[in-house]
Amino acid sequence: MAETMFVAGHSRLPAGMAAKNVYETLTITVELERKYGVILEASCTLATEHGRDFIGRLLRGHSILHGVDDLVEEVKQNYYGKATNAITAALADLHYQFQQIKLK
Repeated sequence: MAETMFVAGHSRLPAGMAAKNVYETLTITVELERKYGVILEASCTLATEHGRDFIGRLLRGHSILHGVDDLVEEVKQNYYGKATNAITAALADLHYQFQQIKLK
């Protein structure tokens, strides 16, 4: 079994966002260390490369093993764009997907 896994979380984008013209949902994808749930790499479907890079750097290094509350707080304190709620909802879905995989 591989030591890493790929997991995606999704949420709806708010109206009026540039990314909404391309995507209906925001997707956050992560490569996780399997045992401890540490995010090794992360990406998302924000419209700008700068936004995608920023979220990737913000998430990298955090563990989602015991939830995403710390990540949600990190996003709320450092990201000031229209997608804040969509990002936090996608993180919650990401954690849910991770828990479902771990239960198997």
